[in-house]
Amino acid sequence: MASSENQTSVEYIKHHLQNLQVCKTDEGWVWNQCQDAGFWTIHVDSLVISFLLGALFCFGFWRVAKNAKVENPGRWQSFVEMIFEFVDKSVKDTFHGKNPLIAPLALTIFVWIFLMNLMDLVPVDLLPWAADKINVMAMGAEPGSSYLKVVPSTDANITFSLSLGVFLLIIFYSIKVKGFGGFIGELTLHPFSSSNKFVQILLIPVNFLMESIGLLAKPVSLALRLFGNLYAGELIFILIAVLMSAGIGGFVGGGIAYMIWAIFHILVIVLQAFIFMMLTIVYLSMAHEDH
Repeated sequence: MASSENQTSVEYIKHHLQNLQVCKTDEGWVWNQCQDAGFWTIHVDSLVISFLLGALFCFGFWRVAKNAKVENPGRWQSFVEMIFEFVDKSVKDTFHGKNPLIAPLALTIFVWIFLMNLMDLVPVDLLPWAADKINVMAMGAEPGSSYLKVVPSTDANITFSLSLGVFLLIIFYSIKVKGFGGFIGELTLHPFSSSNKFVQILLIPVNFLMESIGLLAKPVSLALRLFGNLYAGELIFILIAVLMSAGIGGFVGGGIAYMIWAIFHILVIVLQAFIFMMLTIVYLSMAHEDH
């Protein structure tokens, strides 16, 4: 619910869409004054929450592996095994090469992105309100001056970081499997080819342009698809919170809308993690094709 008494609806929305930032300026490192800071702006909340969720994922799965039971497994072990079997089957059905890294990578991507997306179901005011209270008591800051975005996948920096990691793996395995010459040939001799060497040379710039665009589109599409869907979902939750501040009728209507959207958004949360994982597997499978 929109709780700040002195904020308009527009200010409330802008406040919730603002990351906790630290940046380098001519005066040194400053907090939340990064409009003109340029490249060196760090979104602290996205980094910290992403790290904590990644640590939670590693710890939870490590505990299962350490205490796994063949007979009478617990519910958490059964749940983890179900996820593992689902990801393993997806890799076996989609990836046609031989690489022991792909299945662990796919599992990490799916669970980590799912956890980041799942933060979108946390009430939009809960954690920012708690962070603001801590900041006021510990730092003496003005009430309402703290920023905190709790959904890392609504930050384009995080989604592009994930997609760039996948992109680097695509380049690495393309060169490793096909050789540097094969990788360059893939970019310059397809999709148009000719038995005439002169025509083939003339087609190289066209092929290179088209293949380069297709190659660079992979990380861009991965990042923007995840970011766009989760950012839109977060914005709808914020708008519902604004509605809930508009009297009793708005509170009741907003509560109903919140429940309906949250139920539907569960599908979006899982689906976007699955799509990112599957596209990663497909792209790496293409990188391993050496014909």
